[in-house]
Amino acid sequence: MLPQRQILRAVPRVTAQLRAANPTVFRSALQRRLASTENAFVKERAAVKAHAAATTELWRKISIYGVIPCLILAGINAYNLWTEHWEHWSHMPPLEERVEYPYQNIRSKNFPWGNGDKTLFWNDSVNYHNKDKTA
Repeated sequence: MLPQRQILRAVPRVTAQLRAANPTVFRSALQRRLASTENAFVKERAAVKAHAAATTELWRKISIYGVIPCLILAGINAYNLWTEHWEHWSHMPPLEERVEYPYQNIRSKNFPWGNGDKTLFWNDSVNYHNKDKTA
């Protein structure tokens, strides 16, 4: 390696070792001035940090004590609506006895899956298609 390159690679290590040995020697007047507690910038930064901590705590409490109960209530509501919906279906006549109109289950060609008559989202408890009724 070239001597200049060795020196350039060693400089950061040497300065770090010197700073660690005696940190007060290498502090400039500007660094000392900015580190004082009487500085307006330092006071503003401390106020920003305190505000950020308080805001973080507020949103944590909102998330735990507000959002989680709302999700539980929404889940209970969805479950109740789901059971009411299926109670309604239980009072209807069986699928085979319902009228099948010609505009229902229109097929211009077979689907590439299954028997070719059922759609991709077919549900046997809800959907019914009898080719003999519509033809």
